[in-house]
Amino acid sequence: MTYEARGVFDTDERIPSKGRFEHNFEVPPLLWIYPTVNETEVQKIESEFHVPPVLAKVLASRRLTSHLSVHRHLYGKLPDLYDPFLFSEMPQAVERIRKAIKDQETILIYGDNDVDGMTATALLTEFLTFVGAKVIPYISNRTALLRQSMILDALEFALRNHSTLLITVDCGITAAEQIEEVIRHHIDVIITDHHEPTDKIPHCIATLNPKLVTSEYPNRDLTGVGVAFKLAHALTEYLEDEGDILPKKVDLKRYLDLVAIGTVADMGVLTDENRIMVSYGLNQLRRNKRVGLSKLLSICETDPALTNTSTIASKIAPRLNSLGRIAEPEQGVKLLLTRNALTAEKMAIELNLYNIERQKIEKLMSKDIGRILEEQPGLTKHKAIVLTSRKWHPGIIAILSMRLAKHYNRPAVVIALEGQVGKGSIRSIPEFPVLGILKKLSKLLLNFGGHDVAAGLTIREQHLDEFIKQFIAIADEQLSDHQVQHKLVLDAEVSFDELTFDALESIKLLEPYGHGNPAPMLFAEAIQIQEPKIVGRHHLKLFLEQKDRMLEGIMVNQAHRIHQLQGAPKPLRIAFTPQVSGSSIQLLVRDFQLL
Repeated sequence: MTYEARGVFDTDERIPSKGRFEHNFEVPPLLWIYPTVNETEVQKIESEFHVPPVLAKVLASRRLTSHLSVHRHLYGKLPDLYDPFLFSEMPQAVERIRKAIKDQETILIYGDNDVDGMTATALLTEFLTFVGAKVIPYISNRTALLRQSMILDALEFALRNHSTLLITVDCGITAAEQIEEVIRHHIDVIITDHHEPTDKIPHCIATLNPKLVTSEYPNRDLTGVGVAFKLAHALTEYLEDEGDILPKKVDLKRYLDLVAIGTVADMGVLTDENRIMVSYGLNQLRRNKRVGLSKLLSICETDPALTNTSTIASKIAPRLNSLGRIAEPEQGVKLLLTRNALTAEKMAIELNLYNIERQKIEKLMSKDIGRILEEQPGLTKHKAIVLTSRKWHPGIIAILSMRLAKHYNRPAVVIALEGQVGKGSIRSIPEFPVLGILKKLSKLLLNFGGHDVAAGLTIREQHLDEFIKQFIAIADEQLSDHQVQHKLVLDAEVSFDELTFDALESIKLLEPYGHGNPAPMLFAEAIQIQEPKIVGRHHLKLFLEQKDRMLEGIMVNQAHRIHQLQGAPKPLRIAFTPQVSGSSIQLLVRDFQLL
């Protein structure tokens, strides 16, 4: 079975809240990572781009110092996207698709069952249909995931529907043997994927993957839907050059809402062209053109005009993703493609119900994991955590492994056993890339795949104990106490005087925020001029002063730290993100240190 790991994150996967796993476990103090900033570079950015010092400091600390890199990051436009023909095998891909369009062959778009796969499948289905192709989308259901191979499942579907061209999206790169079987049935294959390849690359018409060792494509961080968009871009140019479609007939911007959803959901790095595509995609989402998404946002009581990356991560992605976890993921593609308002509303309601069911299952599994960790505290003493059970739903384990990895800041493996086979999800930290480890342990595994920080595996029960023993031993040997300590990466030291409304407006140029491009984390020294207050039961309100300027700070879900700040006025060093609250500036304080 080929397995490609999901990368989707729900809100509760990204920020582990107090009480989920820890019980009596105390999260150690954050290790502050201070920036190294060259003042000359800061002044150069200020003068060249006429931006406030705060923004210049953040850019410099993130190593965006050249004129080109700063301009591209702050003002990147669609023409700045890379040429899709930088994929070396793109000409073969578009030529074969053009032939399929001309001969009216049936093209099967086969996608992975996560949000990245759903959006990529919907994008190519809609686009190819628009340019005259005969297209069938297909995503394996959750039952098929337990079979010998997802690709062979696609083969059966292709044969039933007389398809002669199969295009994979967000999958296929690790399925060399299964792809060969598809080709033996006289079905041509084009792979579009972004997962790490194995040693054996499938032989097919074309393989589009920025992570190939031989790839010269500049953006290695494209997601599955990003690669699909690149194929659509290249085919548009090719069909225009060949005179098959009129210039400007295709408006590629209309597909960027799908790119934004898939990229954010799959934790794509929001820098370079990913950030450009997501930025335009958010504008497309706010225009509210896709009726299925409109109905889904309505059920979530979310204003489409206010859609941002947080909306995708907390509202859209979890609901679409629930289909891949406990229901039929093809329903997600149908929702994204439907133009019927009544159908869209019905499907959006069903998605919401599936998400509620997913949350119930997840809550039970979380409690079970919490009980295990409480009864066996030694499990968290190692540099990796591996948990197994026959009671856990295989569609939910990715959420739990991510939450464990986030909370304990170390690699976490969660394995759901069914029969004699276990299906596992791994989430790791940058200091411990897991694909190389899995290759070392491959003799114990049926299969594995994914990314260095998010992977999946299948394993026979008889090899489970040895895998756990070796995986933990490798983590204990390779990871230091420093590497598994929770860290807070700081962007710049600022004074309260620098926090003006103009400065905060300029900081918006850094949006959209997300993986690889977080909101700025600043730090400053200030005096606590009066005791803090608990607000909303769980939050802490601070009253801070620096050089006669007073600002209020809010610490979310940190009311338990009030005892550290009680008493006389105290000098503090605070780490925070500034934000506008009504007619004033407020500090969202992440952490503090007593001076």
